[in-house]
Amino acid sequence: MHSGLLRGLIPLLLAALLVAAMNGCALRTPGESRIPDTHTVSRGETLYSIASRYGLEWRAVARRNAIGAPYTIHPGQRLRLTGPARSSPPPAPTRETAGSSRSSSSGGKASGNGGGASSAPAPDPEPEPDPPPAPRGDGQWVWPADGEVVRGFSDSASTRQGLGIGGEVGDPVRAARSGEIVYAGGGLVGYGRMIIVRHDERFLSAYGHNDRLLVEEGDTVEGGDEIARLGASGTDLPMLHFEIRVDGSPVDPASYLPDR
Repeated sequence: MHSGLLRGLIPLLLAALLVAAMNGCALRTPGESRIPDTHTVSRGETLYSIASRYGLEWRAVARRNAIGAPYTIHPGQRLRLTGPARSSPPPAPTRETAGSSRSSSSGGKASGNGGGASSAPAPDPEPEPDPPPAPRGDGQWVWPADGEVVRGFSDSASTRQGLGIGGEVGDPVRAARSGEIVYAGGGLVGYGRMIIVRHDERFLSAYGHNDRLLVEEGDTVEGGDEIARLGASGTDLPMLHFEIRVDGSPVDPASYLPDR
């Protein structure tokens, strides 16, 4: 009786141990003994690429660092890969911080005049070049909606870091390029029902103020596929808010979309 009960429990115990092992070393890459506590972001990296490098789920990394959509990260930013979720996002590194770090690490040279030590001033950091615009009509991007542009792009206004494309409630909203749906929901204040598509390691596109979403996170889409219906959530007229981001930074979508 007891031996039969024990044999019945063995599969359950093995399953529990397997789950515990998977949770303890979830998705680690081959040959990696442990995941480091932090990772410093390099230019060109995204949350997706960093998480993939360590065998982690990118949404878990975002939650651990309190990074919300559109999941912008900056070169020099230190991300936590282990531990509990953070209640507020880590500060983005500033040019002043980067300059001070280089100055302190370079040390000082002895002065030949008075025998005292003086630190050579750190050179001003070179500005990062803007990402080059894709040529118009290259076949990679398509317009996400058929309406006229009713609000242009402005890199100085946080509410206008994209295009406002007018239309009627219920008009089709299309993926501007093939990719994976990495966000589909209504949790972002000011954007209504929103979709974010990851196209590759550098490019994301975002679609806000939708009336209805037709895709879910994890879906793959081709350029031109319908992903939502145009809406008017939080706007004074029906309008699609459309963004393109390169390495996390917003760029003018008109530089990438083909001529109509």
